[in-house]
Amino acid sequence: MKCGIEIHQRLATERKLFCSCLAHPSEEKPVGEVVRKQIAVAGELGEVDLAALHEYSRNRMYNYQIFPEATCLVELDEEPPHELNREALEIAIEICLLLNSRVVDEVQVMRKTVIDGSNTSGFQRTAIIGVGGFIETSRGKVGVQTICLEEESAGIVEERDGSITYRLDRLGIPLVEIATAAEIKDAKHAREVAERIGTLLRITGKVQRGIGTIRQDINISIPDGARVEVKGAQELGLIEKIIEKEVERQKKLLKIKKELQGRFANKLEKPNFVDVTDLFRDTTCRFIKKALDEGEAVLAMKLEKFAGLLGEELYENRRFGTELSDYAVAKAGVGGIIHSDEKLEKYGINEDDEKAVRSRVKAEKEDAFVIVVGKKEVCEKALEAVYERALKAFEGPQKEVRKVLPDGGTAYMRPMPGSARLYPETDVPPIRIEKELVEKIRKKLPETPEERERKLTKILNPELARKIIVSENYHLFEKIVNELKIDPKVVATTLEETLVSLRREGAPVENLNENKLMELFIEYKCGKFVKAAIPEILRYLSKNPTESVSYAVEKLKIERMGERELKEIVEKKRKEGKKGRELIEEIMREYRLRVDAGELSRLVGY
Repeated sequence: MKCGIEIHQRLATERKLFCSCLAHPSEEKPVGEVVRKQIAVAGELGEVDLAALHEYSRNRMYNYQIFPEATCLVELDEEPPHELNREALEIAIEICLLLNSRVVDEVQVMRKTVIDGSNTSGFQRTAIIGVGGFIETSRGKVGVQTICLEEESAGIVEERDGSITYRLDRLGIPLVEIATAAEIKDAKHAREVAERIGTLLRITGKVQRGIGTIRQDINISIPDGARVEVKGAQELGLIEKIIEKEVERQKKLLKIKKELQGRFANKLEKPNFVDVTDLFRDTTCRFIKKALDEGEAVLAMKLEKFAGLLGEELYENRRFGTELSDYAVAKAGVGGIIHSDEKLEKYGINEDDEKAVRSRVKAEKEDAFVIVVGKKEVCEKALEAVYERALKAFEGPQKEVRKVLPDGGTAYMRPMPGSARLYPETDVPPIRIEKELVEKIRKKLPETPEERERKLTKILNPELARKIIVSENYHLFEKIVNELKIDPKVVATTLEETLVSLRREGAPVENLNENKLMELFIEYKCGKFVKAAIPEILRYLSKNPTESVSYAVEKLKIERMGERELKEIVEKKRKEGKKGRELIEEIMREYRLRVDAGELSRLVGY
């Protein structure tokens, strides 16, 4: 197996890559919408990219939602791009240095043709910032081929009836694309590589966090197979499954290729597309009946000598027939296909219907057949796509782009793009990268994960240390511990466990900024409350962010108990016959949010 990964990570800049709009998704409702269509055009070499032609052939409309403060004329492609974001460029250089890459002398922004609607302009702007790096792994070095600075695509809202709706607030957010060499050994190693690069990105403290802010594209091939690019893996836990299933899929496709070579002496002839609508006039199949009521048609075709192959399992819960269906869905927009290797009764198609279809398309016992339902011209396009995929089965696995499915499987998206889609961006001048800038950034590089781990495991348990190493709160943790001299475990637990727990229960912890957390620990340092009260204070402040910490403590009546009051309670409990551990436990049950356990133990002498 050969495998490489492309990691796409959004950067935490204030502004977008080529304009001054805010570089984070808007929480407001869209204030308008524009509608566009896109066409495929020739690249620098005069050729039209195959992937662009595929998208153009789908003839879709694109709707773009506009958001205040996050959308301008640049996103709408009504104004040229502004100067490249300097903050994003410097973060990209920092990432290059962390990945041991050579920073280029001059940045040339390029246009990459993309006409799936995810860019209003029909292209994505991208620029190589670094080349030739590597990362260390448990299985040796893995090369890093390129680090690019790119603009994020628009966010998809919905797709239906031949149109797609996108959000323009995401379009143009800066991101880096890191492409490794095809030196990954196996599925487990791929996950390690992705985790390692993800860790290096997070220790910068300059990348966005959360679902959708980082994603992996995985390139996979096997001997005699083909390079397949699997796009959009967002969960690290799925990477191993994706690779294992793709390897298995390609092996099974090679097996089908061999079987077809044994069955055929000559090329598969193109079958006739036969209208079988009349055979289903009295059908009990609900979706076919609904389609016919709406004036749609049922078309079928024979696949000579393909009997049994469409039902061949490529991996668990995926069969070769689904590969053909993917082509019909992607190229014609149908909901899917029905084929003769399935249990047709599940669709409400009985044995008589099956015999009638076989007879109409002239399919013998060794032949398969395919049925498509929809508008007649769409059905013809779908059957053309199925025939195209059946022909490719004689070649084995195909060089193509596939999308990730929830179970770690994949489905066909489009042909693999080529070099024809790249050409220079003439609206953004080249940018010289001075050596002085690179060296200035090099001197300020963050510690490596290993250096952080060695330092943190001296003051934290291993689990907390691992959390803090890659935490977005790492610098705040250091500031609180170093400036206020507070127990590191209390600080780490608050930042990495208490806040997470409160978020899960629905508290709006995003309202707790760095200043508010510093204020919390200053008051804690002054002895205003005990550590057990911290979750209650943070819960209150998250809902009342304009209130002060001291007001929250007073409002919640959880001020730290003074020594005099605590002594009185201890004496009272002793008179009631309580002593030692029993005494401590009873007081803590009653006054947990006001009493420090260590102070109480010293006072009791236990």
